[in-house]
Amino acid sequence: MVGMGGVVVGAEHDAVVVPSGRTGLKDADRTQRKSFMSAAHHLPVRVYYEDTDFSGVVYHASYLRFMERGRTELIRSLGIEQRELFDGDAALGFAVRRMTIEFLKPAVMDDMLSVETIATAARGATMDLAQRVLRGEEVLITAAVMVACVGGGRARRIPDGLRRRLGLEIV
Repeated sequence: MVGMGGVVVGAEHDAVVVPSGRTGLKDADRTQRKSFMSAAHHLPVRVYYEDTDFSGVVYHASYLRFMERGRTELIRSLGIEQRELFDGDAALGFAVRRMTIEFLKPAVMDDMLSVETIATAARGATMDLAQRVLRGEEVLITAAVMVACVGGGRARRIPDGLRRRLGLEIV
């Protein structure tokens, strides 16, 4: 749902409309900071032929796609559709500003993987996330990701409602 002049952030029972230049916090939320995310989000991913190189090992750029899906599904799991963030006068999106990846072990065709994503910190317009790609309990990839919230070609403060849903302290 998109509100007049703002973006609706949240599920119907706890929606927070974020108009341009406003915090989006309801009065009740100003005193009670409740975490909506207590654990990491996990996205199952099957490795297909198209994800591998000539040797049958997952091509390094495929992990970037897997992790992008993980970040998208983390936001969706909070009841926020990214398409809704992109629409309207106060349209927002997220762009990767920095990513540090460690490739520890390879995945191969037909592996069933899990992309683990957790938001770890937020400051102004940026948010840090920790991501791992696992095969069962085995860690294959680790990544430290910083995303920037952008709108209208400029950095924008991450809406407080989104920070709250991610379990991040509002600074």
